[in-house]
Amino acid sequence: MLLSPTELLPLASYCFLMSSTPGPNNLMLATAAANAGYRRTVPQMLGSNLGVAVQTWLTCLGLGSLFLAYPVLHQLLRVLGTLYLVYLAWQLSGLRIGAAQQDARPLSFAQAALFQAVNPKSWVKAITLATVFMPSGVDTWVGASLVAVVGVLVGLPSSTMWALFGLAIRQLLQDPAKRRVFNLFMAGSLVVLALSLLR
Repeated sequence: MLLSPTELLPLASYCFLMSSTPGPNNLMLATAAANAGYRRTVPQMLGSNLGVAVQTWLTCLGLGSLFLAYPVLHQLLRVLGTLYLVYLAWQLSGLRIGAAQQDARPLSFAQAALFQAVNPKSWVKAITLATVFMPSGVDTWVGASLVAVVGVLVGLPSSTMWALFGLAIRQLLQDPAKRRVFNLFMAGSLVVLALSLLR
């Protein structure tokens, strides 16, 4: 067995905590599903999970040690990520009341995957996984792959729940004014989250 229960349980628990709590990916998934429906949100959901997995895998292979050696790089990414999140929030808040559904375009698979490069929460998760949860006694490539796979297996159900939450409240947002208020609220939440991750 490559991962013992004493390694797997803490790893899976941490992945669940990071994947299920509010963050840029989850807020954007809920908003996308509420505006555009679940089916159109699936590529964004899959892309964000794959992006996190690749990010985790690369960080476990050594990128994490680079950030530990040069903290300024990590800080720079956090600033860039915060600015990008504020930009996304501005775009979200700009949806026209009368055409919210038509304007609602979830991120594509590639956009969601690439977004992880500037997602501060994803970097925190990846660096923590690389420095705390890498399994001992296995090849680095194997260990990195195991950690990334566990992250996806835990992350997909969590992100699905956020998208389903967005879908569940979609009926409540048929009124364009209510949808506008919801989008503004989610945009504001994204800004607050972005600023909190900057600390």
